[in-house]
Amino acid sequence: MKYYSTNRQAPVATLEEAVVKGLAADKGLFMPEAIKSLPQEFYGSIEQLSFQEIAYHVADAFFGEDVPAETLKQIVYDTLSFDVPLVRVKDAIYSLELFHGPTLAFKDVGGRFMARLLGHFIRKEGKKQVNVLVATSGDTGSAVANGFLGVEGIHVYVLYPKGKVSEIQEKQFTTLGRNITALEVDGTFDDCQALVKSAFMDKELNEHLQLTSANSINVARFLPQAFYYFYAYAQLKKIGKAENAVFCVPSGNFGNITAGLFGKKMGLPVKRFIAANNKNDIFYQYLLTGLYNPRPSVATIANAMDVGDPSNFARVLDLYDASHAAISSDISGTTYTDEQIRETVKKTYQETRYLLDPHGACGYRALEENLQPGEIGVFLETAHPAKFLDTVESIIGEEVEIPVKLQAFMKGEKKSLPMTKEFADFKQYLLSL
Repeated sequence: MKYYSTNRQAPVATLEEAVVKGLAADKGLFMPEAIKSLPQEFYGSIEQLSFQEIAYHVADAFFGEDVPAETLKQIVYDTLSFDVPLVRVKDAIYSLELFHGPTLAFKDVGGRFMARLLGHFIRKEGKKQVNVLVATSGDTGSAVANGFLGVEGIHVYVLYPKGKVSEIQEKQFTTLGRNITALEVDGTFDDCQALVKSAFMDKELNEHLQLTSANSINVARFLPQAFYYFYAYAQLKKIGKAENAVFCVPSGNFGNITAGLFGKKMGLPVKRFIAANNKNDIFYQYLLTGLYNPRPSVATIANAMDVGDPSNFARVLDLYDASHAAISSDISGTTYTDEQIRETVKKTYQETRYLLDPHGACGYRALEENLQPGEIGVFLETAHPAKFLDTVESIIGEEVEIPVKLQAFMKGEKKSLPMTKEFADFKQYLLSL
């Protein structure tokens, strides 16, 4: 399958080129030329399939033309070595717990899948070292770093905003060493993302280094997140609750909800989506006004959603031919302050004993306030509450048990390099490699 740029000014690319380049030459995001619908018999028996079987069917629709069947199956099965349970929280509201992977965050699937797919292309072509640049507002860095850890021929550079990620999140990518380097940027996530995008567009850098990205701008990172939605539907169908399913997605850079929209285009029976924002409500304002006005991000306790110019908005526009009416018919939005997030975490824990993280709290509250009679709501609980330990413990007034996986990271020694937000400094560092 060929991939085109959302800016329509770059040549079409193969899957390999799209994955290795990350960003198109015209600064657009790659999109597949076709989105294949899955057959009705697949949906008819989906509840009988395992997570891995479901994911392979979806992956085959995206990548099957370009990756041998056995190789793709191996990549999918290696990626999904954990389950994603659907948990009833209250009435018609369910939590899809995406935090059971190695770093306890939803981005584990995309990070692990991309590492394996990119590794396949490197081995196939005998490429020299590929350098992965990834900007993170929290969970992307840890998922990508751990997914790529030890993969031969790949070095990962994680750019993260100084003082704006939780301690546990930071430890998950600054303690690894080996082929992972953490760059602590004196700025915001948007500054980190701008550095990465500028690096891709710099001719001198790209002649010196083979660069790619593992942010959700990369098709191999965001498309596998569609697996979640199909598996959630299968679990709903198994309990007779699949009619009128509404997915609510805590939204920052919009890769996750875009993957869900791809699922709907493939025929997944989803009634509608809700994009839950924190104070960084650029998309919510777009729904209200039809105008997209990016602005500098502001720090919140739901830090992974602190994005002022979500990259994947370009893909949403492309999917719906830039029609505000069409986008608004499939997606509604909400926005919450830190005070409202805290209130939701505390109230939900007191009433149900279900402990939300700050991002999941936005999703849960949006369903509580917007679910219509006869609808079933699923919110994506994107990270384990212990990853935001100080915040969550201060809200509920109790200690939160830290999973063994996180405890292991906390014992490591932080190693990071300071970096300004000036591209000239970042470029000089990369040229010195």
